Amino acid sequence: MAASSGPVLSREEVDRALARLGAERDAVESALLSLQDHPGLRLLDGAELSGRTQERWSVVGQGLPLLWSLFDRYAEALASARAVRARKSRPGGPELAELSELLTGDAVTVPGGAPDGPQRLGAPARLVERVSLDELMTRMNSWYATVLEVVSAADAVWTALPTRIDLLIAELRRVQTLAGALGVHVGAHPLGDDLAALDADLGGLRAEVRSDPLALWRPARVPAQRGTVPDGGAPATPSGVVDTERFDRAGRALDGVRLELEDLLRLRDDAEERLQGVGDLLQRADATLAEARRARGEVLAKIAATEVPAVPGPASALRERIVLALELRQGGQWHRLAPLLDALEDAAAKELARARQALTEVTQPLAVRAELRGRLDAYKAMAARLRVAEDPEVVERYEKARWLLWSAPCDLRAAAGAVARFQQSLRPPGEPPAAGAGTGGQGTGGQVADGQIVDGHVQGG
Repeated sequence: MAASSGPVLSREEVDRALARLGAERDAVESALLSLQDHPGLRLLDGAELSGRTQERWSVVGQGLPLLWSLFDRYAEALASARAVRARKSRPGGPELAELSELLTGDAVTVPGGAPDGPQRLGAPARLVERVSLDELMTRMNSWYATVLEVVSAADAVWTALPTRIDLLIAELRRVQTLAGALGVHVGAHPLGDDLAALDADLGGLRAEVRSDPLALWRPARVPAQRGTVPDGGAPATPSGVVDTERFDRAGRALDGVRLELEDLLRLRDDAEERLQGVGDLLQRADATLAEARRARGEVLAKIAATEVPAVPGPASALRERIVLALELRQGGQWHRLAPLLDALEDAAAKELARARQALTEVTQPLAVRAELRGRLDAYKAMAARLRVAEDPEVVERYEKARWLLWSAPCDLRAAAGAVARFQQSLRPPGEPPAAGAGTGGQGTGGQVADGQIVDGHVQGG
């Protein structure tokens, strides 16, 4: 053995180096055994790979056999050093020099070239080279980290995604069945096209996960910064995340389609009741319009000089749309029925409101006459309380107003003036007339002296 090119170690330094190197050897062996049994390694060895995973594994897959080969060289060199140390309990100078060369010098023969990188350009190729135990450990750590990175990343993707994708595909099949029951098919409805696109996307994603898991792995750090085999033999797992963006996007899209189909399903269950509701609204609108027409005839007969608005006819176009809705329901075309039924409900509600408005406008003169009659009765009771009911002027004005209100046709404007004049006559004996009485001004207590009909209502009094 040639003399060591470095300093000669003392006996204590030799013993400490042997203990440290022995612990490292045990840690490396434990880590290699764990890596050899890694489920990701077995899957990579048996899978039909493609893409980025195939490209990386074609190189990295040679790492484990090389690691065991380097480990054997490491173990042999360490065993040789232990044998030299065991010759004497207190080794002398020659033994210490030999041990120093074995432990710190370039005493281990390995295959030539750096196993973890390409040869430098212009550097001569070497079949073998000699390295120290520490440099050999560095090479093993580098290869170990590289192999572990790929194996762990592939295993993380295979653990995280396939089952979730299969569950999502099963949910997709259930939603597709629901869509078929609702008449939602590819090419006939946008939701059918969305389901077909989701089916293709999930099928492609599942195939990619199986053959190219590394395409769905996002490392947190570059490989050169990843951990090596630590003391104690526990492997350092590379950090990173599984890229679930496509899976999550497909899940959200499927949820959106499912919710829309569930709305159609509720429509199918409620369509008959909702169509019945639309029919009921139209029946009420027709009845209200009929009442408005009857009331219009009554107003024309009982109220004189009054402009009575015409009553609109029934909404025949709306009934034609109801017939179309019934046909769509009978044919199970729920996706076309949904917007139509919403529009029908809105239109039927507006039709009923229109009929009620027509009835209100037509009967307004009768309401004004009823209001004047009520006011006249109230003023008559007031006359009795004021003890002026027997006053000839009061009696005359009351009879005049009553005759106008109960005659047919009734002149509302004249009747309103008569009621106002009767109200003005209601004053205790000896009390002077209210300022502005009979001229349209304000009477006592802020009452209007001369009744007016404004916007269909009696003003004053």
